[in-house]
Order: sequence, then structure tokens, then C-alpha cells
Amino acid sequence: MMKSLYLIAVGAILFSCSNPKKSKEMTENYQPEVPKLTSDIMTPEVLWSFGRIGEPVVSPDGTTVLYSVTNFNIEENKSYRDLYTVSVSGGEPVKITSTPEKESSAVWRPDGKKIGFLWAKSGDMQLWEMNTDGSEPVQISEIKGGITGFKYSPDGSKILYTAEVKMEQDIHDLFPDLPLANAHLENDLMYKHWDEWTKTVPHPFVADYKNGKIENALDLLEGEPYESPMKPFGGVEQLAWSPDGKTIAYTCRKKTGKDYALSTNSDIYFYNIETGKTENKTQGMMGYDQNPIFSPDGKWLAWESQERDGYESDKSRLFLLNLETGEKADQTVDFDQNSNALTWSADSKSIFFVSCWHALTQIYRLDVADRKITPVTSGVHDYAFVAEAKEKLIGIKHSISKPDEIYTIDPETGAETELSFLNKPILDQLTMGKVEERWIKTTDNKQMLTWVIYPPHFDPNKKYPTILYCQGGPQGTVSQFWSFRWNFQQMAANGYIVVAPNRRGLPGFGNEWLEQISGDYGGQNMKDYLSAIDELAKEPFVDAEKLGCVGASYGGFSVYWLAGHHEKRFKAFISHDGMFNLEQQYLETEEMWFVNWDLGGAYWDKSNAITQRSYANSPHLFVDKWDAPILVIHGEKDYRILASQGMSAFNAAILRGVPAQMLIFPDENHWVLQAQNGILWQRVFKQWLDKWLK
Repeated sequence: MMKSLYLIAVGAILFSCSNPKKSKEMTENYQPEVPKLTSDIMTPEVLWSFGRIGEPVVSPDGTTVLYSVTNFNIEENKSYRDLYTVSVSGGEPVKITSTPEKESSAVWRPDGKKIGFLWAKSGDMQLWEMNTDGSEPVQISEIKGGITGFKYSPDGSKILYTAEVKMEQDIHDLFPDLPLANAHLENDLMYKHWDEWTKTVPHPFVADYKNGKIENALDLLEGEPYESPMKPFGGVEQLAWSPDGKTIAYTCRKKTGKDYALSTNSDIYFYNIETGKTENKTQGMMGYDQNPIFSPDGKWLAWESQERDGYESDKSRLFLLNLETGEKADQTVDFDQNSNALTWSADSKSIFFVSCWHALTQIYRLDVADRKITPVTSGVHDYAFVAEAKEKLIGIKHSISKPDEIYTIDPETGAETELSFLNKPILDQLTMGKVEERWIKTTDNKQMLTWVIYPPHFDPNKKYPTILYCQGGPQGTVSQFWSFRWNFQQMAANGYIVVAPNRRGLPGFGNEWLEQISGDYGGQNMKDYLSAIDELAKEPFVDAEKLGCVGASYGGFSVYWLAGHHEKRFKAFISHDGMFNLEQQYLETEEMWFVNWDLGGAYWDKSNAITQRSYANSPHLFVDKWDAPILVIHGEKDYRILASQGMSAFNAAILRGVPAQMLIFPDENHWVLQAQNGILWQRVFKQWLDKWLK
């Protein structure tokens, strides 16, 4: 049914690709041709044809970048991930693998002579090594159940890896005579997390690496029911080797069940390889402490630290531990921004990191000696990663109009040079809409940055239907992000002006702006939304009679709330994975620290004024005022906001006689990750808006 669209719109025609220098098993994949588009306007199929860059690693000599590229075959509804290298000095990227099994987590061996990577060639994910040109892959691990990540020790004699460990008995352990029974028997909270039932926990293991094999593996958390790295998104960035290879730093929140669900208090632990002893290095620091990195000279440990327990969106501070004196200090006391993706300079005198300010994410440098912080880059973009190479920095950069690409950056001047050019052949065929920065006055006389994205070939003499975008998080910046679902250029390509305000509750505008939203759902941030759309509605090219409102997660909550308070502004709504009934949400979600912080606590606490205000603003209480068509979208594997929230909203709309439609994805979580589901999402999104706004 969809095949003709692939051939015409996407060019997802596949052809056999071989390389005589590689072993046959590393060149079995098929590669997509560069799409030959019939129009310069982006479509969902074109959006899903972009390659996705990830996992960049600089070689030990600083001359080469190793990275992965993921492509989607829409017809197969399958993704392929392959590995590439490119010289830091520029030149054509070299594709070094091409298999159906998705190579991942690739790194250079410390001696630079081999590349280690994870590969599920047959069965479980295992650790492999190959030559730097992709030839002669050799499996070096045989871990039952597979491994999920790894790091070489600095001298290459040991390997730190992570693997899932079963810590609790399931029903088949308890009742072995019922092998066909299918049930979960639970006794505490956190039985679900993000999109899975939590039956295992990740543990770090250290093993000797001899003669091309790993052996004598030791579980650093033997017998402990704790996670390291932390689910659902933590990886090997939460573990680190000391330069002398004698210490492993790992991130862990040593809590389970209800205690785990109520707290974000993770710590950095040191495990001594020689003695086997473990020491908590952040004892008494109550928020998230994570992502440790040792300085190359072994004198410092840097990590990302949050001050308050239970507040997952607290300021991410850059902390340093002097390993000689034991002194710990916040290096960002006077820096009213987050500090993320830390990396040391080779001389141990500086730390590079990324931070968002005014909806732009730049690379910054901290000078350790005087705590001076200096921006390295500037421009309308977001950097998501930074690492040091030979006299240069390597970064991954994107914008509203361009997906991720790899760049070199001059650390002194900030001058950038693109290296990867992965998506240039597609971008050269497309016309992107203009992206405009506007500062809009709010109801309390503040200035709010709002992105306005215009349709391609915008004509100021015409009137355009316009949609208000409501951000999720709720503390997620509306920066220069590129998304494969909430893609502003794709929305604009459908013929809409997109209004995307950085309303109250978003980082990048100081802590006061960020924290105003906590305990004030339905308050000032909703007024901010309306300020943005009301200001744009004054423009002669905006059709004020054809306004829509869309959003996901907290943005989905915003849509439901605005549907009951918009006073006839909007003619159509779309809510994805939104909170509809806050009392229901309090007892359905898994991370209880989130609802306790953002809503103020449990709805039965009648003595708490903040809590009662939060629940009084639950969207389900205002359904009697719903008067505009609404599309509800939800994933049934979403355990952060259960699909029952979306179903309740849809049922309420139908019972109220409000035109409504519901799109349910049985196999998607809080996001939409599969190619055909993603394209379906985009088509239904457009059809709904077109039906009511055009």
C-alpha cells in the first residue's frame, strides 16, 4: 500500500553494497540511495529518510572521529546502524561496517590499534573488536544474557562492562509447576519504569582482558539490588576509570521500591580495584550526582550535580573533587545555567561542556584555576556533545532547520567546520521555512523568547492557519532542537505558521524563570502560552480564525487545560501523552518524586495549599467547557503517563459531543520510535489540523 510513496517521495530504494577490503560478515547490509525528491517541501517520508548521527569518539591520537549512523528502511519498518570514521582535518567519511545487526557503542581501544563495539551478530549483544578499517571482527565476550555497555581501562588490561542482573524471584521461580502462567506479583513501588516492568537491574562488572578474551569478571555491586547505571536512560557515561586504572567511579542510587520512587538522591562511588573496597564520594549531597570524569592528570574528579532531592530539573552544577585534599566545590555558583556533557582538556586545566541560554545551546569552557567560564561558540543552534581532539574540539550540532552533523571547533575563536555532511544531499533539495526569534511581553511584564517558524515559500500577503506549540518536560527548553516527531519544519511544511514560546518553567532563562512552574500548573505558564499566540494573531499574515494548539507530555496536559480555558481562540487541539486527570496521574506514574515536586504532593493532603491548587487545575475538571475538536494520541507502553489518561480524555470529549479522534500505539512508549508509526503519526497530525483549520 505504501510502496509507491517510498519510490517517489523518499527514494528508499535499496541496493547491494560491498567492499572488498572488509570481511563479508561486516558488509552484509543494504544502503539507501540518496532520495531524489519530486518537491522541495519536506514530507514525513523525507523526514524519516534523514540519517541520524550518534556516539562520536575521538581516536587516542586525536586525529580521527569514530561515529555511528542510523538509517531507517521504511518498508521493512526497521533501522540499520553502521560505523564511520572521518579525519579531524576533514575529508570524505569512511564507512567501516555494514551489517543488519546494528553495531553500537563503538570506541577506540586505548592503543588505537583496534575498535571495540557491541554487536548482536547471533543472539545476545556481545563485545567485539575489529581493525580500524572495519576488517577482521573478533568476538571477545561470551556473557550470558549479553552486555549493555563497556569501557576499556586506560592501559587496556581490563574492561569495565554493564549487564542486566536478575534480583527478584518471579512467578515461575515461586510456582515452578505453573510454567504457562503469565502475571506479575509485586510487593513494592517502581515495578514499572518508563516502558518496562523492572525485573532486572544493570550492574557494572570489571574483567581482565587477556589474549583477546575477557575473563575473571567481578560484579561491583555483587548481591546489591541497585542500578548502575541508572534506568531508564543512563549508560556508561555514568561510570569512569581513573587514569592509573586503579579506581572505578560509578553512579548509583542505592535505594529500591518506594524509597527509589520518592528520591533522586544518587551518588558517585569509588571502587578500588586492588582492595575491592567501595567509598561514597558524594555522601550528604542530596540530588542527582552523576556522570563522573577524572582529569587526565588524575588530580580531579568532575561530575554533574543537583542540589535538591526529588527535583529532577534542578540546576545541573559542575562540581569538582580535589582527589588530593578531598575538597568538593561547585564551580558554577555564579553561572545561572545548566552544565552538561563535561569533558576535560588534555592538560587538565579546563573543562568543556554544553549549556543552554536563551534557547541556544553553546559550548563553554571552565578554567579550573580561577573558575572563569567562557562561551566558546555562538550562533543559532544547539550543541549536544563536545570532546577534545588535536588542537580542536569536536561537537555535534543541530538546529530547527538541520539535523545532527559533526563539526570541528576552534577552542579559541569558536570557528566551526562541518565534517560529516551526512544529510547534505537531502537538505540541498529542500526549502526550509524561515525561523524567527521574537521577544514577547507577558502578562506580568516579562520578556519571553518565542520561535516563529514560517512555511516554505512564505508569502506575507497571504493569511496562514497557525498552531501554538506547547512544550513538554515540563522543564524542557524550546531550543534549536531537531525532532523526528515534533519537527517544527515539518509542521510548517504542512502550510502552517508555528508559534513556539519558551514559557515559564523552561531552563536557559535563569532559575527564577525555571522554577515558577513548580506547584503552579495552570498558572503563569498558561498565560504565557496565550500571550504568545495572541501577539502573533495580530499579524496580517496570521488567520486568527484558524488557530490550533498542539503538544505532548506536559504539552499534552497544556492542550487539555487550554481546551477548557481558551475562550474560543482555538479551532482544533492535538494532545499526545498528556496528563488529563492529575489525581489519576499521581497514583499511576512511576517516578513519584516528579509528581511530589511539581504538584506539591498527594491530592489527599488537604492541608497543603500548593497541592490543592495543583489538583484544582486538573484538566478533567474543565471538560464542561470543551468546545473545539480534539485529537488524542497515546502509547500503551507509556508508563510515565499511562494510556488511560488519553482514553479518559477521548471518552470525555465524545460524551460531551465534542468532535474527537484517538490514535493509540500499542507498542510505543512516551515517544514514537518506529518508522511507519512515526509516519502514521505525522499523517494523522496533518489530516486533523487540515480538517479543522483549512
